[in-house]
Amino acid sequence: MTDFRARPGQATEGYDVTARLGTDYYQVFADIPEADRAVWERAQGYVDEVGTQMQDAWDAAAYPLDLAMRMGELDLFNDGIDHPDLTRFSPLAAGLVNMEVSRGDGSLGTVIAVQGGLALRTLALFGSPEQQARWLKPVARGEVPAAFALTEPDHGSDSVSLETTARRDGTEWVLDGAKKWIGNGASGGITFVWARIDDPEAPEHGAVRCFLVEQETPGYTGTAIGGKASLRGIHQALIVLDGVRVPLDAVLPGTKTFKDASTVLYSTRSGVAWSALGHATACYEAALSYSQQRLQFGKPLAKFQMVQERLAQMLEELTAMQLYCRHLADLEASGGLRPTQASLAKYHNTRAARRIAATARDLLGGNGILLENGVMQHMADIEAIHTYEGTESVQALLIGRDITGMSAFA
Repeated sequence: MTDFRARPGQATEGYDVTARLGTDYYQVFADIPEADRAVWERAQGYVDEVGTQMQDAWDAAAYPLDLAMRMGELDLFNDGIDHPDLTRFSPLAAGLVNMEVSRGDGSLGTVIAVQGGLALRTLALFGSPEQQARWLKPVARGEVPAAFALTEPDHGSDSVSLETTARRDGTEWVLDGAKKWIGNGASGGITFVWARIDDPEAPEHGAVRCFLVEQETPGYTGTAIGGKASLRGIHQALIVLDGVRVPLDAVLPGTKTFKDASTVLYSTRSGVAWSALGHATACYEAALSYSQQRLQFGKPLAKFQMVQERLAQMLEELTAMQLYCRHLADLEASGGLRPTQASLAKYHNTRAARRIAATARDLLGGNGILLENGVMQHMADIEAIHTYEGTESVQALLIGRDITGMSAFA
C-alpha cells in the first residue's frame, strides 16, 4: 500500500522544502535568524533519526526512554529557559523545536514539555544552588529523566486544591498523597512534587511548596497508566507517596506559594501552542500529499473542487496558527508577554489543530485511520494537548477574567 504520510525527512530538510509544500504560505518563518534556524534544523535531524522507531513505539504503547533522552544529548530540552548553566534558546527557537518535534511525534513533544518546560524550568527558577549544581545539567542533557508532579487523581483543573501534604519530622520532610498523569513519573529519575505544608506550628502551614524527590526513595511508587489512546509513546504515571522521607534541603527554596507552580505552567503554555502547530502541520501535509497521489474517478483527488476547498480551509487555519506562534515568540522576546496572551494562543491553536486533523482524516477516507499515514496518530495526540496545561474551558475563563475584570471561577 502506498504511504501518503509526509515524512519528517521529506518535509523538513530546510525552508525551501517547507515552502514548496505550501505549509508556510505567508512565509512566517522565512526570515528567522540563522542561530534559531540552526536549532530548528537540529530538531529536524532528530525527528528524521527516530521517526520510524517512535511510530512503532506509539503503536505498541511503549516508551523508548533512550530515544526520548537523546534530545538532551542534542541540547533540545532547554525550552527558552534563561540560566547561566544552560544554552540559551530564544523564544522563537524554543517554539520551533516544539513545533518540529511534535510534527514528527506528539509523545516526543510531550517529553520536551515535561523534561524541559516543566521539570528543568522548575529547577532553574526555584532550586537552591546545591540542587542546581547536582541536577541541572544531568536533566538538561537527558542523563536523568525528570517529572513535574502537580495534578492529582481528584484535582486537575482545580490543582490549586491539591491534597498531597508535607510535614516536618525532625531533620526530614514526610510526603503523603497521590499524583496522576505525571510524565516521566515512573522512569527512574527525579520528581518535583508539589505539596501543601501540613504543620500547624509552622508559619508556612497551608502553603504550597515543591520538593525534589528521587524516585528510588522508599514509599515512592510510580506506575505507568495503561489503556491510553493518546500520547502512547510516553509513559504517564500514577504516583503514590506513602510516608516518603526526604531531607529538609529537598524543598526548593524559591517555591513559597501555588503561584510559583502557576509561573511554570504559564511559561509552558506557549509551548503547547507551538506543539499544536506541529501536529496540525503534519496533518495538513499528509492531506495535501494524499490528494495529489490518490486517484479516484480517473483523476487525482486534488482536481476535485471540494478537496481544494478543504485544503484551502486547512491552510487558512494553519496560517493563523503560525501567526499566533510567531507573534507570541516576539512578545516573549520583548518581555511583554502576559500569561493570558499565552492562554489565548493555546486556546486557539489546539482548537484549530483539532479541526485540521478531523478534516485531514476525512479527506484520507478509509486510509485516514491507518497509523502508517500519520493523521490518526496526530489526531489522537491532539486530544491530549488540548486538555493538558489547562483545558479549553479553563483557558477561556482565564481570558474572560482578563478582558472583563470579573472572575467566573468558583
